[in-house]
Amino acid sequence: MEILKTRSELSAWRNGVSGKLGLVMTMGALHEGHLDLVRAAKAQADTVLVTVFVNPTQFAPGEDYDTYPRDLAGDAAKLQAVGADALFAPTPEVMYPAGEALVRFDPGRAATILEGKTRPTHFAGVLLVVGKMFHLTRPDVAAFGKKDAQQLAIVSQMVTDLDFPLTILPVEIRREPDGLALSSRNRYLSPQERDTALNLSQALTWGRENASRLGAGDLAAKVRQRLESVPGIDVDYVALVNPVGFVPITGDYHGRAILALAAKVGSTRLIDNMDVQL
Repeated sequence: MEILKTRSELSAWRNGVSGKLGLVMTMGALHEGHLDLVRAAKAQADTVLVTVFVNPTQFAPGEDYDTYPRDLAGDAAKLQAVGADALFAPTPEVMYPAGEALVRFDPGRAATILEGKTRPTHFAGVLLVVGKMFHLTRPDVAAFGKKDAQQLAIVSQMVTDLDFPLTILPVEIRREPDGLALSSRNRYLSPQERDTALNLSQALTWGRENASRLGAGDLAAKVRQRLESVPGIDVDYVALVNPVGFVPITGDYHGRAILALAAKVGSTRLIDNMDVQL
């Protein structure tokens, strides 16, 4: 597996690739969920490029940019083992040579709710780096995890609206045997906090099992009540959203929906979601 760190190295490598290229964008601290993205891309493409870049533009002041876990050597070993063909690991100076990008993407209305309401600059930063990576790497397929469901929806809309010549490949959430969704931030949790965090996936599972009984009007509120009764969990949001456009569902609704939540367990903010049928 080749490790690329500069734009010139990436360009030379990309010009030598034939066939379909699959792209997997990560911030590193890789776990099996990330490796599932690589496996999915490998099934759809001849060559797979993985990027590891902790993107400063998607972090707001006071968030965990400086402390976000970084382990490039460990990441490279995992990617080598799973069969990635190349790793692009640029520095912020490589990605933003002018120091600051003056032109930004407008992520639209879907970015003003849920994650976007709590982190109002987040999705503009995400789309900036994703758009740059798409231009630099020219992939045919790009794999994104369903755990970041709102990000997946917004990136998919950008690809459609801006006519990027590629296919977005959604990949299912990887969970621990006890149900906890894998996240690089799980390593922040103490053993006790990890036990508490299990309530997130358990509440979503309960919501999925009771969705048709409760209906769209009550489902999110009842799931939130269950979580708010658990000591050590500070709920940010629980919402039922339409997969088309990622807009909140209100009133009578029948069909597939996404039950999404975000909460702090101790000082660690976690997100999760499940599909439900109403």
